[in-house]
Amino acid sequence: MEILWVLMALVMLGFVLLPVMRRRRGMLEQVPPGHPDAADPANYGFVRQEELDIRMPGPDQDLLDVLELVQRTQDHKAAAQLLAGTETEGEPRWQRVQAFAGAAALELQQRPGGVSEAPGGQWLRVWRAETPKDAGGAAVHAEFLVQQAWRTATPGTDEFRIIMEEARDACGQAALLSPGDPVPYIIELSVARGLAYSQSEFEQLWLKILDRAPTHMGAHLAALHYWCEKWHGSRELAYAFAEAAAARAPQGSLLAAMPLFAVFEHLPEVNLVSGFYQSEVVTKAIHGALHAVHSARADDPMAAHARHLLVFFLVRSERWSEAMNQLIHVDGHVGALPWTLSADPAAEFAVYRALAVAGFEANGGSPATLPH
Repeated sequence: MEILWVLMALVMLGFVLLPVMRRRRGMLEQVPPGHPDAADPANYGFVRQEELDIRMPGPDQDLLDVLELVQRTQDHKAAAQLLAGTETEGEPRWQRVQAFAGAAALELQQRPGGVSEAPGGQWLRVWRAETPKDAGGAAVHAEFLVQQAWRTATPGTDEFRIIMEEARDACGQAALLSPGDPVPYIIELSVARGLAYSQSEFEQLWLKILDRAPTHMGAHLAALHYWCEKWHGSRELAYAFAEAAAARAPQGSLLAAMPLFAVFEHLPEVNLVSGFYQSEVVTKAIHGALHAVHSARADDPMAAHARHLLVFFLVRSERWSEAMNQLIHVDGHVGALPWTLSADPAAEFAVYRALAVAGFEANGGSPATLPH
């Protein structure tokens, strides 16, 4: 079965990439009907690979509009206004803070500046300088520093520690400016992981988040990393944390999907055996995540995160129809696990989507039988 999965992945990768390569070369030869290259994701209403948005897991048009304006004008005011109008306890504020910080970090990476050129992300520095008491700007700056540490330095080095300590101070300043806002403490969860907080120190930080936003899915996902085997916990501690979150999840909460994220964080580096993905622990986690997305509000921004991970597990489990049902909800945006771990998230997503389509059609499915 392992060999079969490898061959399927290689074949489907070819199906995904070959049409793109042909278009790039300007090759317009006619593809005969029935040939794999004739398959068109548009038949299912899916977006072509080259048009997939890798920035976010799902749509947030207000954020996209503001990001475009800020980057075009290099004026931070629209970003400040958007965050000021975003409630502090909800998931969108955390995602928007991450997006603005990520945009500034990417700009700086692309334009580090020089004698005759200002560095990229200058709008964030102006934002902090002009309105030092703006809570939104302070949170974005703290997240920017965290992302810079992970992007530009190696954990354990002096450079990494210095940037992370600066980020920790920035988190404290942001928290003072907005006492009820969980976001500065959520940002500090990544600092805690990077600076190896003790478990008691981490739990004290976690309690501050629970006091402000006890069902915040983004916070739970950030905290899960700390408890993972590859950081400062273990498989058992990570599973226990995820299962406790799922057990106390209120109706309609996506916390019921947490065990699936814990399973993903502890997957073997190489495991193409479908039997593993059909095991009891994986099946139970999948069912919890399916229940979570089914019960969640239609506009819950964290549902896309769970649906993307479900696509990965459902395809691996050869549950093709269920995978297709998740794809129709998230197709178009691929800025989520597991795709973001790839150097080319759009291509990785497209391979799994192609496998889902192939398995769906092999079992009698078609565009006409896919629910929308």
